[in-house]
Amino acid sequence: MRYLPLTPDDRAHMLSVIGAPSVDALFVDVPQSARLTAPVDLPAHMGELEVERELGAMAARNRSAGQGPFFCGAGAYRHHVPASVDHIIQRSEFLTSYTPYQPEIAQGTLQYLYEFQTQVAALTGMEVANASMYDGSTAAAEAVMMAHRITRRPGAVLSGGLHPHYAEAIATLAHVAGVDVVRQAPGVDAEAAVIDAIDASTACVVVQTPNVFGTATDVTRIAEAAHAAGALLIVVTTETVSLGLLKAPGEMGADIAVAEGQSIGNGLNFGGPYVGLFATREKFVRQMPGRLTGETLDADGRRGFVLTLSTREQHIRRDKATSNICTNSGLCALAFTIHMSLLGEAGLRQLAKINHAKARKLARGLGAVPGVQVLTPRFFNEFAVRLPKPATGVVEALAERGVIAGVPFSRLAPGAGLDDVLLVAVTELTPDADLETLPHALAEVL
Repeated sequence: MRYLPLTPDDRAHMLSVIGAPSVDALFVDVPQSARLTAPVDLPAHMGELEVERELGAMAARNRSAGQGPFFCGAGAYRHHVPASVDHIIQRSEFLTSYTPYQPEIAQGTLQYLYEFQTQVAALTGMEVANASMYDGSTAAAEAVMMAHRITRRPGAVLSGGLHPHYAEAIATLAHVAGVDVVRQAPGVDAEAAVIDAIDASTACVVVQTPNVFGTATDVTRIAEAAHAAGALLIVVTTETVSLGLLKAPGEMGADIAVAEGQSIGNGLNFGGPYVGLFATREKFVRQMPGRLTGETLDADGRRGFVLTLSTREQHIRRDKATSNICTNSGLCALAFTIHMSLLGEAGLRQLAKINHAKARKLARGLGAVPGVQVLTPRFFNEFAVRLPKPATGVVEALAERGVIAGVPFSRLAPGAGLDDVLLVAVTELTPDADLETLPHALAEVL
């Protein structure tokens, strides 16, 4: 028999106390289209051994990124994570620790969050960073909400170079907050086009560099145009390693910088969990979502750490909280901090140079394939190519040959009219032999 912790009488009593006519009434806010009309199409029950065998067989159908030539990016990148990172984050004092509500017994957690913030501020060229967010996309959405609060304006202009999934995350939250989002059409070199869309109602302009097509852009002119109109500039980065080589958002005039930190210390992990980076100017700190760990002195003059700012709804801010999804991805942030500490500034710059050099070599190889056009004019470790036929079919044909060629742009933005565009990413983990394999295999498939 199924284990039912509540009897029908228990359920009836609970419903009468809260004044609900039925259990279904508790889900009235869930759209009908999102509800199941029948049980999930799964076996009713299995023993533990059978479940392990079934799931093992399903998992065996997957192909891991390390099993052959692999060129996927589009917001999640395969980088080397030193073994020491996993070793340290799996220590019980880190792995099992919870939110540092009590600083007197959470000094270790608060210190690494303080170090994390310091690293993020240095990477982004900003004055203050929070103790992480869920991921890059929700950090971008929170940045738009923050700009809306600061400027008290209703509009947000999203560059056509912004990752479509980030744009969708922003639109979802903006809709609830009453922010009018203007999404520009996707374009390889789309960032400068946002200047013409700025007006007196614009709270913020959101640009990405390197953008979803891989184009690296100096957004200084956009920052100047936004500031002249009283708007804020939000700069998004999905490939954190690029900050080791390219100009930092703060140096280009960004008011808020957000990024996906997965590239540092965190593997692909089947799509998550990841870690969102969020940094801003000090004058905006009280509107920044999430937590801020600060350094202080105790009664005996010894160095210590506390939660200086904690504008969460779980804390005293309640309904005045700047966000209700402002937790921090603590373990992923720790992994980021460990890896950054191992790399140091020189190591990060060297890692970035290796990524860029390998991408340039692959771009030359693909550009020599008849019918293939490299679209991205300036790139870090990812770029877009136009194929003479739809990219999805080409990727599938190459996969049958053991080569995972990249991400068709149509996967990210169906109906955008860019079905022949393929996004290709290269990292330090891409062997030189694979840089030759892809052009040869692509030429054969085409």
